[in-house]
Parts: sequence; C-alpha cells; structure tokens
Amino acid sequence: MALIMQHSLLALLLLGTDVLIRIHAQETAASEAWTTKSCKCDCDGAESPTEFSILGSGSMVKGVDCMPECPYHRPLGFEAGSVSPDQVTCSNQEQYTGWFSSWLPSKARLNSQGFGCAWLSKFQDNSQWLQIDLKEVMVVSGILSQGRCDADEWVTKYSVQYRTDEKLNWIYYKDQTGNNRVFYGNSDRSSSVQNLLRPPIVARYIRILPLGWHTRIALRLELLLCMKKCM
Repeated sequence: MALIMQHSLLALLLLGTDVLIRIHAQETAASEAWTTKSCKCDCDGAESPTEFSILGSGSMVKGVDCMPECPYHRPLGFEAGSVSPDQVTCSNQEQYTGWFSSWLPSKARLNSQGFGCAWLSKFQDNSQWLQIDLKEVMVVSGILSQGRCDADEWVTKYSVQYRTDEKLNWIYYKDQTGNNRVFYGNSDRSSSVQNLLRPPIVARYIRILPLGWHTRIALRLELLLCMKKCM
C-alpha cells in the first residue's frame, strides 16, 4: 500500500511539474519581442504579409503592417534628456541667432520649464517642421505635445511625415480614408495631449509639420516607442 501511495504521489508531482513548465513556456512566449515573432492578422478582411524588410536597413520587422495598435509604450527620452540636441532639427535652423538661439528645436522637450523651454518657429507658416533622427529604425507608437511653458503659444494641429533612410522621400502618415492625417494638438500652454499612432510607424526619421497654432508655433514634445510585445 505504501509503495502504491509513493507511486501516486510521484505521478502527481510529475504532473504538477509538467503544468508549471507549460505555464512558464507560455509566459516566456508572451514576453518575447513582437519584432521577433509574427503577429498574424487579417487587415481589412484581406490577406496581408506578416513580415517585411525595411529599406536601407538589415533588420526585419514582423507584423507591423497589420498591427492596429501598439499594446505597450515607452518614451523616447525627450523629457529624460536622453535625446541629444543633434537629433532634433528644424526648418530654417541656420537663421536661429540672437534671441531665437534660446528656442532651438532641441528645446522641444516635454515638461521643460524656464526661459527657452520650447521650440519656437522663427516663421509662422505651413512650411515649418521639426525633425527627429532616431539614429536607427524604430517603431514609433505615439506623440505627446505641449505648448510654450511661459506664454500662451502652442500648436493646435499638425501632420506627420516619416522615412527609414535620408535618401528616401518623406511619407505622410495617412488616415483610414487615405488622406494625410491631421493630429489635433493643444489648447493651452501646459496640458500635454497624446496622439497614438494606429498603426505605429516604422522609421528612423520623423517630422512634425504644424498646420495650426495659437499666436506662434511653439512646441514641447515626447515620442512614444512601441515596446517589444506581440499583440
């Protein structure tokens, strides 16, 4: 009888171990980078490739073309300071002298305070832009914007362009109708407005193009990156 009970206990222990191994394997699979796994889905009822190579890059991003929304986000580092000044440029930057030298594009950092707390465009028209070089191809999943911290100046709406290589043409981020998407921005100097990108952008270079503004084109921002999870 004792021998039978020992065998039964051993069988239960082995069964429990097998269950734990299966659970761990499932958790590990769920936590793997979604850029290394294929997120299979059917976009708009039609077959869509689950992977594609990025022009100008040796990397392969899988499933992004039909990924409706990034499940997890993290800031690129404007606010934290990890985005270096040379990564952020703007239109007519060579003309930023004198007073404007304190309001360079590298000042466009979310929640920045004090004099020179934002990017101020020297000209107020629809040909102005702010450009971010991510240094490598990344998956951008959102944009947070603010106005100037010490004056009632902000961007009310903007569009977005992107490209994976500086030799390629800029691509407008489109809405579901195929038109250039208009992102609505701020209505005061201090609140941050978040716009998520559905689907996210795969690119190295991002441009913010102001379409409307209050008093002056003034911008503080943060980019959100898609964390390595698969939906």
